Amino acid sequence: MPLILNRQDVMSVLTMKDCMAVVEQAFLELAGGTADLPLRTAIKPQDGLSLYMPAYLKQSNALACKIVTVFKNNPARFQLPTTIGTVLLQDPETGKVICIMDGGYLTAVRTGAASGVATRYLAREPEESTVGIFGAGVQAKMQLWAMAEARKVGRAMVFDISKEAAENFSREMAEKLDLMVAVASAPEVLLDADILCLATSSALPLFDGNLVKPGTHINGIGSHTPNAREIDTALVTRAKFIGDSKEACFGEAGDILIPIQEGAISESHFYAELGEIISGSKPGRSSKEEITLFKSNGLAVQDAATAKLVYEKALEKGLGMQVEIFTES
Repeated sequence: MPLILNRQDVMSVLTMKDCMAVVEQAFLELAGGTADLPLRTAIKPQDGLSLYMPAYLKQSNALACKIVTVFKNNPARFQLPTTIGTVLLQDPETGKVICIMDGGYLTAVRTGAASGVATRYLAREPEESTVGIFGAGVQAKMQLWAMAEARKVGRAMVFDISKEAAENFSREMAEKLDLMVAVASAPEVLLDADILCLATSSALPLFDGNLVKPGTHINGIGSHTPNAREIDTALVTRAKFIGDSKEACFGEAGDILIPIQEGAISESHFYAELGEIISGSKPGRSSKEEITLFKSNGLAVQDAATAKLVYEKALEKGLGMQVEIFTES
């Protein structure tokens, strides 16, 4: 009988620390060849988009598929969110679906977790780090949460085009993380931050990459289409470029595709996948002055690993509802 977990169930068991641990293992499996990660499949029904993201982690014994739908008329016509995510977790031995869970919160946390893992391997290790956040939405919050797990954070700074959103972010995250979170201008963030997290919906670069100080680590999260980018050519050129997946970066990351089209860099500028850094097959940061850049596109292996984690924790706590959908003839 599949276990049904709603968003509140997922939220009650999923922590950033635990998610970072399983996501790190997922990237290791991807680098080591023990993960199956087919291409994302897209179907376009009338007025909508449906995306299917399957993955199998052999060592972690996690088999899952996330379904993400984007239907623009949902709010007005059906009082539903525009974007809905659902994860189906299967038993790798039998193929049975053993859990159906909300995928919205899971996706948010696993995206933050990837940046947390990248930061742990690529950012400098000062006694205390200053974190700069561009954006003040849900993913920006997950990014700061992950940074607080990855490094000892002394303070954080947030910039958003909406001052009200930035102020709300500051109050909420200061209380959640027991951390000083200041609202700042973009130049102030660039001047002081050791770690930058870019989590906006902007299709254009957020700042002049020449202003980023040496030694900074950047997590690029927001842009995810070939024609959009948060990071300009100057910064990409200056940085050691690491992606969650080379295939994903060259398929959909304008942050690297546009500089290549401009002739500023070649494809060889892509240095490594994150799993290669974690496994040690390629070294990470080479000096305190080096700028490192992690480009996150979001991979189904992250969903599979996190879904299994959520399922196991939900079973331990007796959460969710069992539903019989399969009976033997």
